[in-house]
Amino acid sequence: MSAPKIKSEVESFITPYLDENGYQLVDVEYVKEGSNWYLRIYVDREEGGIDIDDCGRISEFVSAKLDELDPIEGAYFLEVSSPGAERPLKKPEDVAKAVGKHVFVTTYEPVGGAKEFEGRLDSFDGSVIEITVNRRKHAIPYDKVASARLAIVF
Repeated sequence: MSAPKIKSEVESFITPYLDENGYQLVDVEYVKEGSNWYLRIYVDREEGGIDIDDCGRISEFVSAKLDELDPIEGAYFLEVSSPGAERPLKKPEDVAKAVGKHVFVTTYEPVGGAKEFEGRLDSFDGSVIEITVNRRKHAIPYDKVASARLAIVF
């Protein structure tokens, strides 16, 4: 099974479990690093984040489900973790929840002469991200966004 199909399969069985238990799926990755394959699942919780015990419970559920479904050929490492302080904003809903926070956004092509923007996310209407960088406002079409994540301000 291809990496995108494995990702989709894992998302389809883990999302209901996470929803029922008050978690939210941030991302699933199935990647090869060196000679090893890794299935990484990033999970968060709206209030208070997640801890090592949460990761353990989720990992046990996923491991049992993977044993049952057997979608992955060969050996791999399963990792369940928090997305961290600079969590990626993968879905439009993630971006909408980040309004008012400090973010880092990259684009596929230059927007107003730049491809990287770090500043306060002022608004998101589903099609345009408005971000203030050094008191200058930028309107970035969402379909031009390559990546977005929360950013820590020092």
